[in-house]
Amino acid sequence: MTNEERQAWEAKLRKIDAEIANLNAMTAKAAAEIPKFQAETAKLITENRWYVPVVSAGIASGATLAVVAVTKLFL
Repeated sequence: MTNEERQAWEAKLRKIDAEIANLNAMTAKAAAEIPKFQAETAKLITENRWYVPVVSAGIASGATLAVVAVTKLFL
């Protein structure tokens, strides 16, 4: 192996090492984001649980107001 080939080989190895370090950093950053995603998921699940009762209550309230208005109009 000539000196030039050895230098080219070492440059390739340094590049691969840099790519591995970059991937490790990205993995650590992604792992730090996991608790944030879990908290957001829990929040959305809670909101979804209350969505149907709240909308139903709003519709029922509107229907009650309509009945009261019609009753008041004709009585």
